[in-house]
Amino acid sequence: MTPSARIAATVALLAEVAAAPRRPADATANSFFRERRYIGSGDRRAVAERAWGVLRQRIRLEWHLAAGGVPVTPRLLVMAHLLLVERWTRDGVLQAFCGGRFNPAPPDPGEMSVIEALAGAPLLDEDMPEAVRHNLPGWALPGFQARFGAELPAAMAAMELAAPLDLRANLLRTTREAAAAALAAEGVPTEPMPFSPWGLRIADRRPILASKAYTEGLIEIQDEGSQLIALLTGARPGMRVVDYCAGAAGKTLAVAATMGNRGRIVACDVSAMRLEGAVKRLRRAGVDNAERHLLQAGDRWVKRRAGQFDRVLVDAPCTGTGTWRRNPDARARTQPRDLEELVTKQRDILETVAELVRPGGRLVYATCSVLPEENGLQVEAFLARHGEYEAVPVAEAWSDAFAPATPPGPPPCDGRWMELAPHSHGTDGFFAAVLRRKE
Repeated sequence: MTPSARIAATVALLAEVAAAPRRPADATANSFFRERRYIGSGDRRAVAERAWGVLRQRIRLEWHLAAGGVPVTPRLLVMAHLLLVERWTRDGVLQAFCGGRFNPAPPDPGEMSVIEALAGAPLLDEDMPEAVRHNLPGWALPGFQARFGAELPAAMAAMELAAPLDLRANLLRTTREAAAAALAAEGVPTEPMPFSPWGLRIADRRPILASKAYTEGLIEIQDEGSQLIALLTGARPGMRVVDYCAGAAGKTLAVAATMGNRGRIVACDVSAMRLEGAVKRLRRAGVDNAERHLLQAGDRWVKRRAGQFDRVLVDAPCTGTGTWRRNPDARARTQPRDLEELVTKQRDILETVAELVRPGGRLVYATCSVLPEENGLQVEAFLARHGEYEAVPVAEAWSDAFAPATPPGPPPCDGRWMELAPHSHGTDGFFAAVLRRKE
């Protein structure tokens, strides 16, 4: 594809994303490229990277366009991105939007006025509201300020960067060193992660699903923060464990590996499709101590198993604000009402699973959010309602996870909860609280 054709394809992809505002952009992109198999891999990568760049900066780009008094369109978003982010010249944009077969049509008078106004302008403007300057929707600014304080500029700068590709070595089939060697033999260099003893990191995004290491179950794709949540669960061989919001079973796989396929782990979810999708992953990873349970209205499964589990992991449904570097479109998709509904749902889930834990057992509550309402405040409210539970400090949970061996290094953070972020830990934004049910 020519550079202009790539821009036309980017505009078309963004138009499809805009047409399905509640659908994740990566799902829309997968469908978009599947229907256009004539687009080669290099062109797909270039189109997707530019589209994701537009989505990352959409809040700021829309502010500039609104200041010009023009309706926001995918074409104008791309034009604005070329001028403000990629620093193209006015003439360069006009040459790209040149018309003809496969190329985007020339600018109309309204678009031309935008090009003239934005050519040479800075992306960050002194008149921008604080939320826009930090690349945040207005409703999210108070929560981000409460979470990061003076670190907010650094945190948001890291949120704008593309995430690396994180892998977890599957200890049921290999070691981290052997997995790294297998990937290196396929031309994929990796580095060990700083905190997860199972983790390998690839600096750039590259296709990994067709690699022999992946198809043979030596590795799984999983952010380091997610791996650390599974680690803090402290599951050991012979235990009874529940992964209550298992989804496609990413953390189930990691926890099963720490159990060495001994004991029992139950993956629960409200989606039959997600649980069905977990079957192939469990089989490829060599997990044979897991079972699945579909949660349904009126289900008495929890009541019948009260007090039976050593560990209960709740990776609760949340706003996903901690994954915005990976899912930049979620900045626009997530609304204040979503936060309100999710906080209520999280509370209800905690109330439900609290009875599953045996005395002396542990409940691990986790989210991929950075908002206090979904994290520390949610857990504090739970502890106030449940005097039979107490918080286990991160340092203690970290040591217990490796016992009787000595941890390979200090925990990723101190305090009552584990709070991770891209700027401070190189992970997505994660939260985890380890809660012990008193004997």
